Amino acid sequence: HVQLVESGGGSVQAGGSLRLTCEYNPSRYCMGWFRQAPGKQREGVAGILIGNGNTVSADFAKYRFTISRGNAKNTVDLQMNNLTPEDTGVYYCAAPRPSVFCFNAWRKGNFDCWGQGTQVTVS
Repeated sequence: HVQLVESGGGSVQAGGSLRLTCEYNPSRYCMGWFRQAPGKQREGVAGILIGNGNTVSADFAKYRFTISRGNAKNTVDLQMNNLTPEDTGVYYCAAPRPSVFCFNAWRKGNFDCWGQGTQVTVS
C-alpha cells in the first residue's frame, strides 16, 4: 500500500512563492515532483534520493525551486520562488517502483505511484 498526498498549492501573483509538501506512506527511497500545465504534457520538476538527499531538477526549476526532505518523517517539500504564469499547473508528488534507479526513472517520467495533485496558479 502506497499513499501520497500533496498540499500547499494555491494562487499567487508573479514573483511570489509557494511551498508544497508531500506526505507519503510507507517509506520510500526516491521521491519526485512533476507538473502538468494546461495543454501541455506532464514534465518532471525535481527528484530526490531520500537516504542521502541528492537531488536532480529541470532547467526551469534551477535556482527557483528546491526539493528537500521535509521536517516531518516521510515528507518531501518543494519550495518555489519567483513564480511566473508559466509555472501554472497541477503539481504531483510521485514515487517509482523500488527496483529502478531514481534519477533515471525521473528523467523518463517512469514513476508509477502518484498523488492526487495540487493546483498552482500564478497570475
